[in-house]
Amino acid sequence: MKEGTSRELELRSSAVTLSDMEMFIFPELMYSLVLANIMSPRIWKWRDDPWFDGLERMKPYRRITRLKQYIMDHYVFNLDLDTWGLTTKERELARFQEFIDESTLAQSNALFGYEGDKYYFDMDIRTHFGLDKYEGSIIPYWKTETVEAMDAFCHKPDYDTGAGECVSLATLYAAALFVVARIPLRDIYLMATPLHSQNLVDIADGILTNNRRLVTKNMWFNGTELSAQARRALENERVTIVAHESGYIHAVYDETTIDADAYDHFGERLAGFLKTRLTPEILGNFLRSVSSLQKCFQVSYTTHGHDHFIPAERVFAYEHSSPYRITDNTRDKLLAEIDSEELQRDPLCGRIVLNDLEDFVKSNGIDLDNPEHLSQLNAQFESGCLNRQQVVEGLVKFCHVRPRLPDAATKHRAGGQEPLGLDNDMTRKEVCDRLESIRKSNQMADMAFYAYRDLSRTEPGPFLLASVQRNPVSLAATSDMDLDAIAAELGGMPSESIYDDAGRLAQPDEVWNFGRGDGLEKAVLLASAARRSMPDETITVEISSNRAIVKAGSSEHSFETNKGLADQEW
Repeated sequence: MKEGTSRELELRSSAVTLSDMEMFIFPELMYSLVLANIMSPRIWKWRDDPWFDGLERMKPYRRITRLKQYIMDHYVFNLDLDTWGLTTKERELARFQEFIDESTLAQSNALFGYEGDKYYFDMDIRTHFGLDKYEGSIIPYWKTETVEAMDAFCHKPDYDTGAGECVSLATLYAAALFVVARIPLRDIYLMATPLHSQNLVDIADGILTNNRRLVTKNMWFNGTELSAQARRALENERVTIVAHESGYIHAVYDETTIDADAYDHFGERLAGFLKTRLTPEILGNFLRSVSSLQKCFQVSYTTHGHDHFIPAERVFAYEHSSPYRITDNTRDKLLAEIDSEELQRDPLCGRIVLNDLEDFVKSNGIDLDNPEHLSQLNAQFESGCLNRQQVVEGLVKFCHVRPRLPDAATKHRAGGQEPLGLDNDMTRKEVCDRLESIRKSNQMADMAFYAYRDLSRTEPGPFLLASVQRNPVSLAATSDMDLDAIAAELGGMPSESIYDDAGRLAQPDEVWNFGRGDGLEKAVLLASAARRSMPDETITVEISSNRAIVKAGSSEHSFETNKGLADQEW
């Protein structure tokens, strides 16, 4: 990667916009957004919500599930491709050509050719994500939102709550786990695959965050549709980035900053989470997950002193409307709900009796890592209805997902980063002061202030570069308007920023999307539009006292601002 001034400017301006592409190019930004959210007063205010009363007396898992429900209630998953506008592959490649080439990018970025494994080829990834409505070289910006931008979705039509895409939710979870649930940062690992982001929380057997939801180890192996969705990324994609309080590791780059012991521990814990031994319950869960196999099995049920048989797919179908399950100690209650006319006295021809297979698994302690045991298991699938080898291979993969993580052995570690030094006893002020004090010695902490959009503690250049180059929504919306009309439209919006603190500014597309903004934010939007329509004129924004004045050619427009920035000219 190129070092020097141009890289630093791209890094800092990328910390402002946080697009999918920028996160891939600059992996330190993922954790910088976590830190920006940790500094935000919004998440600290969650502590005062009655929902979290008595949280400090709860055990860690209970605290985390309480947090999960709060996030479920206040945010929805959003991947509206029009929210942050469009760009092109050519434009993005030109921007980053000094840092990475297209062939490398295509290895791990869904917008530049990455398809994942067979699953993604089969489903047509562009159609899956709604990209098929754009021409091949036109791609949407996937921008990661700060907690404030997530909250602001409630101001958009058809949204009643906050919203965010998967990286936004992953970084929100990481920050809230620390601030609200009081989970130490050392126990939180963020993972990014080309198409998804999630976290591993290192408590008990481990917990994965998956968009708004949580996935425990038991849930991972329960065979339901929700668990299938949660498993999809780690089953089908390689992990591109792992981020932690100690640093990051990237699948493509040779340099890593994550602590070696922390990364080894993460790898062991994730591998343990993704592996389970074969039990009768897991066998049933596997059949639940692969519904096409159910037609090859039958369930035996003794009632009124006689054995009866029922197709397995009928039993699994009854689960949909029942609290009982075929795979646990509520099986008899589930079977008792089945209409008697569906029971047959004689075994169904050509179907394996699930009860017999369960007894075999229970009696023999099958080890799926033992070839001899696999051979014995293979012999139990005596049915022309299925392919024995494929079933056994599928069962092994169900019980043991092998994550494809960045290989630390091929990387060299860059030293010199001062530890973040954040703990759960700190106040918000102490956290902010600590991060401020280590900006020169910890790049993630330094970039957090750019992601935090704090123009009182960062130079304006990166923010303004991002506002001009990467805010296509507001430019498209105002393309047929002159400056007077744009200024009038902005003047009719509420004069309130989505960012509560003085000095913190929204980008132009945030102002336009959410229909509100401080006068300085409106001035930046107007100046960006003026630069588009008047490329040969000098465009300035003068900040003085409580006014922001846009000067473009012979026109001048003034807005009232409460952001409290020192007098200056942009």
